[in-house]
Amino acid sequence: MASTDSRSERVTQLVSQRTAELLSAATVVVGPEGRVVASSRAEWYGQSVASLTLPGDALRVPFQLGRHENQVLILPPEGGTLSPQLARGVVELVLGQALMVDRLPHGQELKNTFIHDLLRGLVLDEETLLRQARILGMDLGPPRAVILIDASAYLLGPGHDPERVQQRAQLVVGSVVNFFHLPNDTICAYIGGGEVAVLKASDTKNLGRWAEEPGDAAPVGPSWANLAALKRAGNALLDRLQADLGTPLGMGIGRYHRGLDGLARSYQDARTALSLGTRLSRENRSHTLDALGVAAFVGLDDEPTKLSLAGHLLSPLDEEPELLETLEAFFTSDCHPIAAARQLGLHRNTLNYRLDKITSMTGLNPRTFDHAVQIRLALLIRRLHS
Repeated sequence: MASTDSRSERVTQLVSQRTAELLSAATVVVGPEGRVVASSRAEWYGQSVASLTLPGDALRVPFQLGRHENQVLILPPEGGTLSPQLARGVVELVLGQALMVDRLPHGQELKNTFIHDLLRGLVLDEETLLRQARILGMDLGPPRAVILIDASAYLLGPGHDPERVQQRAQLVVGSVVNFFHLPNDTICAYIGGGEVAVLKASDTKNLGRWAEEPGDAAPVGPSWANLAALKRAGNALLDRLQADLGTPLGMGIGRYHRGLDGLARSYQDARTALSLGTRLSRENRSHTLDALGVAAFVGLDDEPTKLSLAGHLLSPLDEEPELLETLEAFFTSDCHPIAAARQLGLHRNTLNYRLDKITSMTGLNPRTFDHAVQIRLALLIRRLHS
């Protein structure tokens, strides 16, 4: 059974989110201790309300939640005004809706089922989908990618029963939400089979803690944008979960894909990466398609994903025709540097300089077998589809 604190958190988050949407205004929910327990502005979460600089015309609407009195502060849009009566009516409406959803039998199971169906592509039209998500307290507006956690060893151990599985699943979900801190940043659900899915907001703002670093390769398209930061977030989350739960876990990280139906594609990315990575490596770590090496090209059945992966691996060389020519000569010479240098009319030191530059730009060393095969396959796939 969910704790009173977690229930209050769910309700206050929904009150803040839905009030902000309906009134097109920023909202802050202040708890009895004067701290921000929910807000439409993530950076205010957890702060003392006294430390915030709020406009003098902010509307204050108190509401009772259990034994505690909270209040919603509603900041009128710039240059606009809000009717106090309208504000109170909206808060009462949203609070009633939030409490109704929270009191539904197996309310968390409803969310789990919704996410399960969404990730498997069993979706309704987008408008209906967004409305159902809002009723369940989930904001599907921000761009999101799927982090898939294989917690089967923890959830489905010997002698497990359904009630124990649900209790343990809630511990995993709670640990994920606590790690990411921001209340509207992460949607997390147990989707069965020992899998916990995290719909992580994957735009630059929500990945600020794991921001891109100077050595990160530039993405070839939106699907690969912010993936390096998402990997760092996933690895940090995996470390936290394994420490919290005291058991090994696996993880697959999917790319961002546009649209709500893109979440199902991101889930398939994550599931494929997790499946291939687990079979190839016994280490408990996160897996992504672009880090699987040759196995990604061999194990993937989806040709568009193969082509996208090939483009991603080669993208740092797109404006370097000289280096692409060097690779072609190197491979047609069976990776023999002297023969390749002769074919290109170069001194061997110049060839070595170019190969070093390719390694620096792509992270793949054409002198090593596995990396050479990856580059060669990527070149062939891209050429076949050009």
